Amino acid sequence: MSGIPGRRIRVRGQVQGVGFRPFVWALANRLGITGEVRNDAEGVLILALGGHLEAFERALAAEAPPLAEVQAVESTPHLFEHAPEGFAIVASAGGAADTGVTPDAATCPACLAEIRDPGARRHGYAFTNCTHCGPRFTILERLPYDRAQTSMRAFEMCDACRAEYADPADRRFHAQPIACPACGPRLWLEANGAEQPGDPIRHAAERLRAGAILAIKGLGGFHLACDARNGDTVQRLRARKRRPAKPFALMGDIAMIRAHAALSPEAEARLKDPAAPILLLPARGAPLPEAVAPGQDTLGWMLPYTPLHHLLLEAFGGPLVMTSGNLSGQPQVIGNDEAREKLSPFVDVFLMHDRDILRRLDDSVERLTPQGPMILRRARGRVPGTLALPPGFEDAPQVLAFGGQLKSAICLTKSGRALLSHHLGDLDDRLCFDEFRKADADYAALFDHRPGIFACDLHAGYRASRHARARAGGAALIRVQHHHAHLAACMAENGWPRDGGPVVGIILDGLGLGTDGTIWGGEVLVGDYVGFERAAHLAPAPLIGGDAAQREPWRNLLARLDAAGLGALAEEILAGRDLTLPRAAAARGVNAPHSSSAGRLFDAFAAALGLVAGAQSHEGEAAMRLEALARRAPEALARPYPFEAAGAALEPAPLFQAWARDHAAGTPAEIMAARFHAGLAEAFCSRARALVEAGAARAVALSGGCFQNATLLDLCARRLDGLPLLIHRKVPANDGGLALGQALVAAAGGGEAGR
Repeated sequence: MSGIPGRRIRVRGQVQGVGFRPFVWALANRLGITGEVRNDAEGVLILALGGHLEAFERALAAEAPPLAEVQAVESTPHLFEHAPEGFAIVASAGGAADTGVTPDAATCPACLAEIRDPGARRHGYAFTNCTHCGPRFTILERLPYDRAQTSMRAFEMCDACRAEYADPADRRFHAQPIACPACGPRLWLEANGAEQPGDPIRHAAERLRAGAILAIKGLGGFHLACDARNGDTVQRLRARKRRPAKPFALMGDIAMIRAHAALSPEAEARLKDPAAPILLLPARGAPLPEAVAPGQDTLGWMLPYTPLHHLLLEAFGGPLVMTSGNLSGQPQVIGNDEAREKLSPFVDVFLMHDRDILRRLDDSVERLTPQGPMILRRARGRVPGTLALPPGFEDAPQVLAFGGQLKSAICLTKSGRALLSHHLGDLDDRLCFDEFRKADADYAALFDHRPGIFACDLHAGYRASRHARARAGGAALIRVQHHHAHLAACMAENGWPRDGGPVVGIILDGLGLGTDGTIWGGEVLVGDYVGFERAAHLAPAPLIGGDAAQREPWRNLLARLDAAGLGALAEEILAGRDLTLPRAAAARGVNAPHSSSAGRLFDAFAAALGLVAGAQSHEGEAAMRLEALARRAPEALARPYPFEAAGAALEPAPLFQAWARDHAAGTPAEIMAARFHAGLAEAFCSRARALVEAGAARAVALSGGCFQNATLLDLCARRLDGLPLLIHRKVPANDGGLALGQALVAAAGGGEAGR
């Protein structure tokens, strides 16, 4: 076949909605390349002709736009019937989706300067964006990423915006959410069901200064906002939202954050990342009201990440509480009518706009540790980013995994990549489960996912597991033990090869069903993607009252003190409680299943120190207070409390006996909290180190929700110094990462078949 030889170049990855086609156009013109570029369902497709094609291909990855993530550049010969004149951007093509979708990105410096410039036509405009910033995933209905496939299709471009959109030299060239005051979304303030006259930003700031609580429509949903310096208003928000103690997130500019928190250069850079996460920072400087984060020594800060947030924060002039717009535990509200119905009891006024949100996305939550960044909640700004599957999984089948019951997320594998969904909430809540099912359908349609294998937790009663059975139909369904999934998730994130050999996993969390039918949660596993052995575990204790033991830490303290021969001390500390029935239930095994849960051990010790007297108001409250207390102790005094090794069991009775002596001696609570952390780290890490040194494994992985605790993570990392160590940096250590591990176990042929 005759023709003019050129190249057909396929670029895969996060290359739509990031200005990649304009970048290719400019690069082609610079190098004298002719041809065309288009978006399609696999990424970006280029047909190129010219004398500098090698340099052109190298530059596609080396010089890509800031929001792009080029995963592959694939080049094959192409014959042109006629030599193209110039280089063109052509209409997008459809087909089976096999490309990365760009996460929503925080306002770029150029757009921020524009909204602050009185001479610019977008001065003060709350929906300013360009190819380097703005909404992406939250407005996308389907691929390829074009305006007609987003919620911006409701807004017809004016002539000025259309000219920018069509100008290859403009940073808004093919920016799909492009808008201006003449043609784009509009903002208004609403109170008592009526739109309020005047400048909505100025009046919203005035209401905030007067102590009002606002509902603000953002990128992935509504926030509830108030003056973070007004303790009475913050407490009123807690009462209305029914959130007694769970910390509130805060929004401020860098100067505001520096006034109230310790801000390292690394932390400042993380805050300024295009993902603009909530970042946990040590509280320092001018104190904010205790009601912002009761019992905590860290505060969760984020920078304003949309023009609306920037304008409001500058008009208000101080830090804002910025918490999700929902009743605690339920999904975040995204629609205007939904907000009016559900948030009216919470708020005094609404700051609304008319651009539809197509996908509920909470703010991502992260922290920095001595071992690097840690993601606690993976959501806005991080999803739908993908992870490369480890070596050996390049040809893995498409798998769909459904995670667990709490902090739920789903995971899709396809074409050598894993897509871990955004945080979907706790499936005990019916509305969260509804969102979970919607997300399943949404991701399947958006990415044209056609799984041949489905995976779920070993616990058949989880809503996620029941959903998996229904979805699988006659296809393969693999049930994966909870802690094996944690181990596999950590291995996968760190790129541990499929044939890389066994890894020791220290898996510490709240609970998960074990292969022996009991409840696990403090585990030392030795395994790979296919299987594992339970090498050691925390000595079990009864969960007195069943599920009540997760809510009420005193029940776990009673069980542990009685097991340590400290029953009299339990009666002293728990004076006022009738312990007869709980003890009888534990002795008879009535609604008191035994568990090796490390999470409940944290609860027990927090109760011993009086940190949570009754019921926890949110999951992890006792452990979070215990970690905050431990950080106040001088390191030199934090000698580890002892455990006793009884075969495979790590018995904490000696820990409680040593604590009882400290308690009697009047040892400060922060020192006892630090000794608890040190003892737990020493007990598990010494066992893991021995296994590696004996040749049973080649590395150690740390996973499970307890490793959200930066103090525990650091103590373990130091005790494992010199060994290959796998930890979480991009995937949550908690159950938010569980689905990734399930998917890899299923793809490797592990787990057990189930219906």
